[in-house]
Amino acid sequence: MSILTFLGACSAGINGDNYLDMQPTFKLEDYFNGPIKVWGIVQDRSGNVVNRFDADMVGRWEGDEGVLDEVFTYYDSGKIQRRKWEITKIDELHYQGKAGDIIGIAAGTAHGNAIYWTYEMDVPVRDTSYRLKFDDWMWAMNDGVVVNRSYMKKFGIRVAELTIFMQKQ
Repeated sequence: MSILTFLGACSAGINGDNYLDMQPTFKLEDYFNGPIKVWGIVQDRSGNVVNRFDADMVGRWEGDEGVLDEVFTYYDSGKIQRRKWEITKIDELHYQGKAGDIIGIAAGTAHGNAIYWTYEMDVPVRDTSYRLKFDDWMWAMNDGVVVNRSYMKKFGIRVAELTIFMQKQ
């Protein structure tokens, strides 16, 4: 394998077209309407779990405008973190979102049973914080479950991953 092939394989992203015909279809405004229970882990670039948490979310939609209130509880530190997303449905495939700790506007695109979000956030680590780019994929499963994988990057290099399981209550 040449170095160019290797680098191309490392930088290749997930292809949303692979999910266009998969079921169940993921409609953000349907799923994030009402209460949702969440469990998650954060892994460093070596795959070690560095944080575990659960969260309670409540979503509300009126027309093309949604609000998602999130309350995270981190297992190891007991720290509570709150985030309030304001989400706008642009058309049948596109969304925009903002939250207090998100830099600029998050962009979302629906792909059948998946939704892809991209955004930047300053992530606190010990006594400092790092601005990271998030490639955030959510896939609808059966029984009101969504699996969320976030790939956190700095200078285009993956530095951490986030795995979340959500269940509509």
